[in-house]
Amino acid sequence: MNRLASSTSPYLRQHADNPVDWWEWSDEAFAEARRRDVPILLSVGYAACHWCHVMAHESFEDDAVAALMNEHFVSVKVDREERPDIDAVYMDATTALTGHGGWPMTCVLDHDGAPFYAGTYFPREHFGRLLMAVTEAWQRDRDEVRAAGQRVVDALSRSAAPRRVGAALPTETDLDRAAGVLVGQFDREHGGFGRAPKFPPSMVLEFLLRQHERTADPTSLAMAEQTFDAMARGGMYDQLGGGFARYSVDEAWVVPHFEKMVYDNGLLLRGYLHWWRLTSAPLAERVARETSDFLMRDLRTGEGGFASALDADTNGVEGLTYAWTPAQLAEVLGADAPAAAGLFEVTAAGTFEHGASTLQLLRDPTDPAQWDDLRTRLFAARTLRPQPARDDKIVTAWNGLAIAGLAEAGVLFDEPRYLAAAIDCARLLLDRHIVDGRLRRTSRDGAVGSALAVAEDYGDLADGLLVLHQATADAQWLEAAGRLLDSAVELFGDGEGGFFDTASDAEQLVRRPRDPTDNATPSGASALITALVACSALTGSTAHRTAAEDALRQVSEIGIGQPRFFGWALAAAEALLSGPVQVAVVGEPGGGALTSSAWRRRPPGAVVLSGEPDAAGLPLLADRPLVGGRPAAYVCHGMVCDLPVTEPAELEAALRK
Repeated sequence: MNRLASSTSPYLRQHADNPVDWWEWSDEAFAEARRRDVPILLSVGYAACHWCHVMAHESFEDDAVAALMNEHFVSVKVDREERPDIDAVYMDATTALTGHGGWPMTCVLDHDGAPFYAGTYFPREHFGRLLMAVTEAWQRDRDEVRAAGQRVVDALSRSAAPRRVGAALPTETDLDRAAGVLVGQFDREHGGFGRAPKFPPSMVLEFLLRQHERTADPTSLAMAEQTFDAMARGGMYDQLGGGFARYSVDEAWVVPHFEKMVYDNGLLLRGYLHWWRLTSAPLAERVARETSDFLMRDLRTGEGGFASALDADTNGVEGLTYAWTPAQLAEVLGADAPAAAGLFEVTAAGTFEHGASTLQLLRDPTDPAQWDDLRTRLFAARTLRPQPARDDKIVTAWNGLAIAGLAEAGVLFDEPRYLAAAIDCARLLLDRHIVDGRLRRTSRDGAVGSALAVAEDYGDLADGLLVLHQATADAQWLEAAGRLLDSAVELFGDGEGGFFDTASDAEQLVRRPRDPTDNATPSGASALITALVACSALTGSTAHRTAAEDALRQVSEIGIGQPRFFGWALAAAEALLSGPVQVAVVGEPGGGALTSSAWRRRPPGAVVLSGEPDAAGLPLLADRPLVGGRPAAYVCHGMVCDLPVTEPAELEAALRK
């Protein structure tokens, strides 16, 4: 067992029995490289990554390759999910040097951390030749190698300079123009945006729903609905157990990359909830319920948090747990197998590999009872198959996304167990992930990781706590979110209104990362903007609103022109345009007709709170009395409030304004 055996990262522990003399990222590793006068070989990946496993089996478990690495390098293994700052810096370098990126990521660094070679997956033979070529260059052309690394660092530093454009906040015209840009990028045949591989555009779909609610633009709603529908009916969605895989390898959402990530499912849960809230689509409700159940069943940990991911592979085979052949259906279902094959698009030729098919549901069942029976029997049989490994580290940001989704699902579906799970997770993060007053990025099995939280951790956790505050009317969640946001503005602010991704006192890498664009998850900047907007609406804090507006100005111009990468920030801009709308319901502390209407009919980005008048610690309910002794709802748009109403129909009319 090497040094990785004591790591809190499941990904690093997967490499603990490699013959490679791995180090974790540390000052000690760089000191060892200087002492031996060898370069750093940096390998970055994550536990659910298929090609990371392939490269590990081919190269890192190979004695001959390990001998080369041990002789000529100090080899450092990094879990990108624990250290997104390291991943971001060196992924930018990899993309700059090769024109593409991905994982596993392989970089060779000098003693100052400057990258002079980079790539992604290498087959064993190629990797061995690469090791020898880099070693020769290091030994013979040291000055040129180091100069090349410095040129990369200088170029990346210039590209990361803060943007000082877009001084104005996005207007209605701007946001409508962004929606128009998306029309030109939309896949009219299959839904989604761009070509294969197709990733779930969760943040963009939220923006489109909000833009439609403001404008009644049918095109925005149609793009969102077609995409939601296609993802839910395709192979990327688990038709038996619920929950979404990471992405589709094809344009038509047929074959997924089978890893299941907590962040995708937290984001998509809210997306399908909002689609259902807007349209009452039965598919949206079913998928939201099933995704909630998937999170609870498969990703919840013993401590009450949510594990990061389920692996793409099972016993080294991608899709082994999830794909079916006609013969396998017959083994489980007998005479009912042809009906299941027709429903789930299982063919003799197969839609995946080796004659197996992913399960799809391209049309609604004509016999719902039969369909439910078939799913139940197949799911029971599937549980007896080998199962993918679980990366059970708890990532703060991603658990914040799960808290938000489950809290909202608990209220909208009147499911106390969803809300209870969100509360348990929030307590875990606040109790365990804050050490000496500072938020940490991860924990596992009760042990907290050493890495400090990054901007997305503060933003997504604060947002989740603010949704939980609205769902429970418990002041502790509002207070905790406010403390996180105050710290975030101080730690991550760039002095120009924007945000860095790492704190001012975090480990200094070759450059301080800052990326305002959304990727698989909301960027740190957009996560903070979203939470700051909600906090300002719930508390009346002008400081939080000003911080949100200043940060939004930094991304306004580029976001309007490239909305696929700024969906979360644009959704926050929609909320600001609407006020945000504040709905305060008094006299229904445990919920009631007015509260239910407020949650179902809330405008985009609105905040809703229900409780007793003048309840302690709840600023939104202050100075809002009952009306004639009856429960009442107060609707405000920013600083302008309507007269209170006492009937659900009156409230719904007020919310449609």
